[in-house]
Amino acid sequence: MAPAKKRNVSSAKTTEHSVKTAKIDLNTKVERILESRKNANDVFDILEFLQSEKEKDVVNAVNACSKLFCTLLEKKELFLGKLPGEEEALSGEYSAEEKYHMFMRHRYNSCVEMLLEHLSHELHGVKESALCCLMKFAAAEGQHPLEDLDWTEHYSFPRELIQAVVDRLLSKTTDNSLLISRFQEFLEMEDVRFYVMSSIRESVGQVMDKSKGALVPIYQNNVFTLMSSISVPSKESELTNFMVKQEAKHEDWKAAKLNEHKRVFERMWLGFLKYKLPSNMYKKILVILHDSILPHMSKPTLMIDFLTAAYEVGGAISLLALNGLFVLIHQHNLDYPDFYKKLYNLLEPSVFHVKYRARFFHLANIFLSSSHLPVYLVAAFAKRLARLALTAPPTALLIVLPFVYNLIRRHPSCRVLVHKPSAEDELLEDPYLMDEEDPAQCRALESSLWEIKTLQKHYHPDVSKAAVSINTPLPEQEDDISEVLEITTYELMERDLKQTQIKSVPLEFETATQLLKGGGDVLAQHFCLE
Repeated sequence: MAPAKKRNVSSAKTTEHSVKTAKIDLNTKVERILESRKNANDVFDILEFLQSEKEKDVVNAVNACSKLFCTLLEKKELFLGKLPGEEEALSGEYSAEEKYHMFMRHRYNSCVEMLLEHLSHELHGVKESALCCLMKFAAAEGQHPLEDLDWTEHYSFPRELIQAVVDRLLSKTTDNSLLISRFQEFLEMEDVRFYVMSSIRESVGQVMDKSKGALVPIYQNNVFTLMSSISVPSKESELTNFMVKQEAKHEDWKAAKLNEHKRVFERMWLGFLKYKLPSNMYKKILVILHDSILPHMSKPTLMIDFLTAAYEVGGAISLLALNGLFVLIHQHNLDYPDFYKKLYNLLEPSVFHVKYRARFFHLANIFLSSSHLPVYLVAAFAKRLARLALTAPPTALLIVLPFVYNLIRRHPSCRVLVHKPSAEDELLEDPYLMDEEDPAQCRALESSLWEIKTLQKHYHPDVSKAAVSINTPLPEQEDDISEVLEITTYELMERDLKQTQIKSVPLEFETATQLLKGGGDVLAQHFCLE
């Protein structure tokens, strides 16, 4: 085995030595090219390394290209304007300097194409280094544009390069979540973020129209991952971090205006949401909608169609749509017909078992907090919750019972559900119609909350104790349900197991205090009496 070990060590040393040698050679070639134009052909050797099968060789070549072409851009040694073909450049009547600039511009374009291809490389290290290099090129192009224009009249930004990068990030075949997370640091720059949002919108329109509305799951997932990492500042004064600083008319630049950022952000999301999405993506979007999307839109009411459609789906998606609808109803005066009817129908046994249970009851508590709601509606919610409570787990019951009590406190007319007078000849049937979808027709006010009376015999002591509260007049102070919204079965068991045991067990109702104290005096008095 010993000789094999030596072979492995020596081969590893050889590989490491060859990588170091390659790195030194590449750096030397870059220096030679920058020192003298006679060595311009050395650039082909560097580009050849970009196509190597070894990760370290490619990464070293990327670093060499970054140093070489960023320097050439700074020195303005790349051809400006519309680039002639290589054959035309050689045969045309151009000076030696112009031919050199054209030659290097063609090599630069080849390098960019290779780097864009590397964004789809199987090795993440190669993809990451290629991405960083391309963004360095974008910054250098922004400062030293390759277009031959009067920059006092135009704004300088490498839009085509950013569009190409975005198109590669939004792959149709590869999940690029990891690479997009690396790209997120560049989105902190205002101008990059602005043009990336525009690029996403263009890409989504082209790809989804080409697919004729059919699902493209991997592509749509990449789009969502990239869009969800974009956050627009809340104040215009926060727009300070730019990759390219415009020398003239910076304040008039769209990328420097908050309203333009909001407008592009809004169009990007609306353009994405108008197409059919994978079912699991609806949940992801609705989870962040109220917090990360609506506040950054110039006209949040444009999301009404999407939210109402999601609210009609049913199940967990409807629960999640409540958050966005809540924002639109309370902050933007959205008038949603039959809102409470739909909310009433969301109360199903499954609502106690979804992971969004706490959010749902928090929002439902807010929606039912108004004292102007009709009595029949509040009674319908209280009765439906009480009926569902018969089969609910203890953790859910500790939410439902205080929730129902709060409804009765806010609407004293609902106390008829608790104090229901009964005649001797009254049939022992509940008139409440559980299957009725319209709360106005469910006959809740004709019924009573006998379910809570039943829960007083529940096996869990905390539940039975909470249910007993209805036997006495409810205090005016509402119960704070926020403390129990997040409680889990594990926490409930842990709390029960950690309860301190009573150490002293009382044997009599009144403790004997004079049995032994002053015993002699008591006996003396006894004998004197005798």
